[in-house]
Amino acid sequence: MPVLIELHERLQNSEHGVAAVELGLMVAPIAVVVIVVVRLPRTHLSTFNTVANSV
Repeated sequence: MPVLIELHERLQNSEHGVAAVELGLMVAPIAVVVIVVVRLPRTHLSTFNTVANSV
């Protein structure tokens, strides 16, 4: 039983999970921006090629 009490106290005082969640909340929007920026020129390039080919 003391092992369970020690584990419970350790988990309650641990902030590693909180730090991981905070890191995820910071990284996720940055990843979305990077994906949009990388895909955006491809869309515009495709539109440019369509217009250029029709002329």
